[in-house]
Amino acid sequence: MKFHVIDAGRFKLDGGAMFGVVPKVLWNKLNPADENNMCTWALRCLLVEHEDRKILVDTGMGDKQDEKFRSHFYPHGNTDLVSSLREKGFEPGDITDVFITHFHFDHVGGAVKYDEAGKLVPVFPNAVYWTNEKHYEWALNPNIREKPSFLKENFVPLAEAGVLRMIDETFKYKWMDRINFRFYYGHTEAMLVPEFTMDNGKKLIYMADLMPSTAHVRLPWIMSYEIRPLITLDERKIFYDRAIDEGSYLFLEHDPFHEVFTIAKDRKGRYGAGEILNLEDLT
Repeated sequence: MKFHVIDAGRFKLDGGAMFGVVPKVLWNKLNPADENNMCTWALRCLLVEHEDRKILVDTGMGDKQDEKFRSHFYPHGNTDLVSSLREKGFEPGDITDVFITHFHFDHVGGAVKYDEAGKLVPVFPNAVYWTNEKHYEWALNPNIREKPSFLKENFVPLAEAGVLRMIDETFKYKWMDRINFRFYYGHTEAMLVPEFTMDNGKKLIYMADLMPSTAHVRLPWIMSYEIRPLITLDERKIFYDRAIDEGSYLFLEHDPFHEVFTIAKDRKGRYGAGEILNLEDLT
């Protein structure tokens, strides 16, 4: 099994929204805000080569939204999803599967593009796109709080093209040998988190928005975007203990500085970052 970081660019979000009830005097030391209180975040996707599959996890924001939308999130960076793939030696047609953790615009926006005729089509023409029915229905009929994040043009065209598949929603789903999923309900309904068993037997877990960055590792440090913040706290506590017991490595989608880290627990029972490293250090 081989892993590659795919850099889909960067964007900005309000620091207060990203850190919830945590005072700015604390979080600003970890990810300093600009003059508009906006912090920069990564759009870091993961490409996994396993057996005859080339699996992409999440797709970033894409570039099909209008300037008004883009002005809210300041997308920037020296690369995008497809160019990053090509830098690693892959073409869009090589991708066999795309795991979409959830349908918020910064995770699925790069899955769909306009073709030359102005039609919305899948970016990866030979891929199957994976989600689960509960989350799809949630995104299709969003609550008023999440509605701005669920842009139907990002995922309905996948269903219309017949390339969207549903993963059976069980707590532990074995998609294929060495790849399984777990589902989380604090950030949004039935967010899909893939877990990969590496060649050394350890797990590499794609964190999506279960934990956006190392700055969010302390339990109370959760985003204002959570639809069920107390559920997020419970889910993280269970996840942290399991990750420590199993010695898992956590792949960070939004951390602007770090790609992978481990969870540690100090003598007072507080959770924090353990080892911090780059993905290439594991492969």
